[in-house]
Amino acid sequence: MKPINPLRLLLIGLILTVAGWAATVLTNRYSVATPVLPATALATMGVIVAITLVLGIRILRWRNSNRDATKKKTALNPILAARTLVLAQACAYAGTVLLGWHAGIFLDQLRVWSMRSDQGITWLALAQAGGGLVMIVVGLLVERFCKIPPEDTETPGEGQRGRSPRGEAAGEGEYAYRGD
Repeated sequence: MKPINPLRLLLIGLILTVAGWAATVLTNRYSVATPVLPATALATMGVIVAITLVLGIRILRWRNSNRDATKKKTALNPILAARTLVLAQACAYAGTVLLGWHAGIFLDQLRVWSMRSDQGITWLALAQAGGGLVMIVVGLLVERFCKIPPEDTETPGEGQRGRSPRGEAAGEGEYAYRGD
């Protein structure tokens, strides 16, 4: 599995910012409710972030405990590591979608800020965008937790690093579960 490309996240965020802004303009033109998530979605985002962080910390603890060569190496459940990585990447992508969409809504609401008596939608859009930003940060952080540091598999007299079955150097960009 490849790491998340930050430029791809930025592109997705920009596209959804324009889409959120356009949707808000259209809904306001036709007197339809603004397409913003309810406040309860913040609680759901908090649960997703907490679960992702807890699983990521488990991977980080395993990685840090295996760094010391004097300790006995413990096995890591590869399914848990793979699921943690997928959850972290999904969290980052979902956060990008939420941040982009609600940033577009917030930008549209700013132009009518002084004309509205109730700015609840504006604050809600800003809170949702902030929640999306937290999801992105946690997703990228946990993805980084899942990286395996390069291993020193060189033996005295051997001039190369250890090679994987596919001929790649061990530890270069691999995730904790070592699977594709």
